[in-house]
Amino acid sequence: MIYRLIAFLPFPLLYVTAWLVYVLLYHVARYRRKVVSENLAGAFPELSEAERADIGRRFYRRLAQVALEILKARRMQRDEFLDRMKVLNPEVLRKASEDHTRSVIVVTIHQGNWEWMLHGAVAELGIPIDPVYKPLHNAQVDQLIYDIRSQFGSRPLAMDKATRDILGRRREFRIFVMVADQSPIRSERGYWTTFMNQEANFYLGTETIAKMTGFPVVFAQCHRRSKGRYEIEFHELAERPYDKESHVITDRYVALAEKAIREDPESWLWSNRRWKRDRAAEEAAEQAQEPSS
Repeated sequence: MIYRLIAFLPFPLLYVTAWLVYVLLYHVARYRRKVVSENLAGAFPELSEAERADIGRRFYRRLAQVALEILKARRMQRDEFLDRMKVLNPEVLRKASEDHTRSVIVVTIHQGNWEWMLHGAVAELGIPIDPVYKPLHNAQVDQLIYDIRSQFGSRPLAMDKATRDILGRRREFRIFVMVADQSPIRSERGYWTTFMNQEANFYLGTETIAKMTGFPVVFAQCHRRSKGRYEIEFHELAERPYDKESHVITDRYVALAEKAIREDPESWLWSNRRWKRDRAAEEAAEQAQEPSS
């Protein structure tokens, strides 16, 4: 299939191809142009329409480049990731893990190249990192991404099986990575808060697992420095003891995510329908279903 052939392209040709992909996505197919425009308008009401449109165009160029970089990863070697992904402050992760004796939950967002972050950290730190993922609807693409994520010894965990696996192996040292900035489906328990000036629902999986295991939580931010070159920066997010009644872990994650997006808005995944759920409508529906006294 064509996306498997992309992995063989040398980087200069890869970015020429990415430009063509950008033209097709943005100008021809107009892929989710309305979604991106609405998301940017809600997130940056203080900007002019022209300024938001400029962010949108730059986002599509980044999206095309990152998509092809992810496919390229299937044929990249460990040394290439060492060269292209730099960890700025590994001491933060070392401290949280107590010198690699205690497991750590790392949370991040869809910014920069979130897939390369896994390989860059594994290559530089030399520690086991297991990503928690939501399976894709397309079985072939899902298998390809699974193969990419597991190629250097990582063990991807499907979201619906992750909690049981983490609890069952809690005495083993591992780093668990969760990209937690997407909206949970309606059947899953979530937490409503304000994110980029808009009401948004967040998964509670990270804080639930942290409270059950006592594992510390670290936020990983991906900085793009140039085409195909990134830096990973860790931020301390939460440490036990945890208040089981609060949502401090999720609140701090949302704050760090928003800060990272505002620092480099074009590199976040604006094409995601992040704010499609309506809090007021859902709460009214829930109240209507409650039995009257």
